[in-house]
Amino acid sequence: MEARAQARYVRISPRKVRVVLDLIRGKHVEEALTILRFTPKAASPILEKLLRSAIANAENNFEMNRDALYISQCYADQGPIIKRYRPRAQGRVAPIQKKTSHITIVLKEKEG
Repeated sequence: MEARAQARYVRISPRKVRVVLDLIRGKHVEEALTILRFTPKAASPILEKLLRSAIANAENNFEMNRDALYISQCYADQGPIIKRYRPRAQGRVAPIQKKTSHITIVLKEKEG
């Protein structure tokens, strides 16, 4: 049995999110929440909120034991890119890409 939570169209680059996801992958949920609380990255509060949502899904929808939950999968995929342009010297323009992410966290129960 697995419980999942997804955050879509989050306005942060997936590259920045993956750095923090690598810290919590495979960890117990309480340990992961502690890591996220003390990691000074922009993705940390977003991932903490998403992890809390996944825990709530596991407890309420699937009646899983919170003490046995661990993060089995977590990944950040590229969402749509918002394209903007900045004026530059001599009438030129420079493109700006505002990247978005689709973040997924999957929790499973440890057996034993």
